[in-house]
Amino acid sequence: METQRRAATVRKPVVLTIAGSDSGGGAGIQADLKTMEALGTFGTSVVTSVTAQNTVGVESTHPVPVPEIEAQIDAVLSDFDVRAVKTGMLGTRAVVEAITERATDMSIPLVVDPVMVAASGDRLLEPAAEAAYEELIAESTLVTPNADEAAVLTGMEPEGEETAREAGERLVELGAEAALVKGGHVPGDRIRDVLVFAGGEETRVFDHPRVDTDATHGSGCTLSSAIAARLARGAALEDAVRDGISLLERAVRYPLDVGSGPGPVHHLVGIRERASRHPTAEAVEGIVDSLVEMDARPLVPEVGTNVVGATPFAEAPAETAAVEGRIARTRSGVRPNRGVRFGASSHVARFLLSAREHDPDLRFAANLRFDDGVESALSALEGAVEIDRSTEPAPDVEGSTMGWAAGRAFDRADGTPTAVFDRGDVGKEAMTRLLASDPETLVGQLRTVLEELDNGGANS
Repeated sequence: METQRRAATVRKPVVLTIAGSDSGGGAGIQADLKTMEALGTFGTSVVTSVTAQNTVGVESTHPVPVPEIEAQIDAVLSDFDVRAVKTGMLGTRAVVEAITERATDMSIPLVVDPVMVAASGDRLLEPAAEAAYEELIAESTLVTPNADEAAVLTGMEPEGEETAREAGERLVELGAEAALVKGGHVPGDRIRDVLVFAGGEETRVFDHPRVDTDATHGSGCTLSSAIAARLARGAALEDAVRDGISLLERAVRYPLDVGSGPGPVHHLVGIRERASRHPTAEAVEGIVDSLVEMDARPLVPEVGTNVVGATPFAEAPAETAAVEGRIARTRSGVRPNRGVRFGASSHVARFLLSAREHDPDLRFAANLRFDDGVESALSALEGAVEIDRSTEPAPDVEGSTMGWAAGRAFDRADGTPTAVFDRGDVGKEAMTRLLASDPETLVGQLRTVLEELDNGGANS
C-alpha cells in the first residue's frame, strides 16, 4: 500500500532585496536572489524598476509606481520573518524617500548599495534623487558605495586608502553605522576596500589583487547581497563584509561567458566549487591508482610524490585534493601513505594554484624526481622547461616561492608548460613537476616519462 511521503521542512533566514530588475540576469534583483540562495538564505524581492538591458548596456528603464513598491514591501514583511534588507537601484527621489520612510520602522540590518550608474556607464538614478540618499544612509547598518558614488554622496573623490577613509567618515557622519568604500573603480593593480565604522572603531582595509577582466556586471549587487545574507545568518558586520568580499573575488575571477558584451560575475561560484570537490577527489584517486599499476618507482623522489587536483574554481590549497602523506617507494612498487583529502598538499598545491594564475584551465599536477635520466625522458614531452632555483628570492609569505617558480616557467615556455624541472639548490632537492588540464593527460605524461626511462635504462 502506497503512502504519502512526509515533508522534511528546511528553514532558512529570509533576506529582502529592494532593487531594479535586470532583464540580462547579471545584476539587480536577479543577481541578488542568486547570491542570497548561494549563501543559504531565502531571498524575497521588491522590484523598484523594470529595465531593458543586456551585457552591452541599458536600453530603457520603467519605474514601478511608489504605491506598488509599498504594496510589495507590505506583502513581504507581513508574511516573512525578514532578517536583513538590502537596497539597490531605486531610480527616483520618490522611491528613495518611500524606502527611507519604511526603513525607519525596521529594526533589522539594512545594507544600502547606492546604485547610480550601471557597469556599462548608463545612469540608473535621476540627479534629483542623489540628495535624498542622505536620509536613507542615516538609517543604514552599512552603505557600500564605489568611488564614483562616494564622490557624489560626500563631495570627496576617493583616490586611495586615505581619501577613501575620509569619504567613509563623512558617510558615517550622515548616520550610517558603517561605510564600505569600494576600491574597484580606483586605478591600480590591487584593490583596497575601506570599511569605516561609526564611533571611532578602527578602520579595516581589505586588500586584494585586481582581476584583469571587464566582466564585472553585477559585482556591486552581488557584494551587498552577500553581506546582507551573512548578516541575516547572524554574522558580525566585519565578518559579513570580509566574507562578501571573498565571495566577490572568486565571482570576478570566474565570470560567466554569456552575451556579446562583458559578462556578469559568477554569483553561484561558491556552490559550483563545492559541488566539484567529489569528482576532483575521484580523479586524483584514479591517477594514484595508475601510478601504482604502472609501478612508478623510478619517478618518485626522496621526499615522495604527490598528485594534486584543483577544483575548477580553486583559489587555495584547501580547495585542492591530494594524497595525505604523499606516495612513497616500496620494494615492490609505490603506495600512497594514506587516502586522498582536500588540503593535504602545500608545495605542489601552491605550484598548481600559481600556474592557474597563468592558465586557469590547469587542474592537475604531480611532482617527480629529477636526474639526468629524467631530463632525457622529459624531451618526449612538448613544453618541458627548466627554471634555476638558485636565483629564487627568499619567501616573504608562505608559498610565494611557488608563485615565482610558476611565473618563471611560463616566462620561459612557449605557451603552457607541460613539465617544469629544476636542479635544486642548497637545501632544495632537484625536482620535476608535471601540469595538466585533465587526469587523462597527466596519466599519459607520467606513462611517457616512465617508458622513456625504461627504454633509456635510467636508474630507478
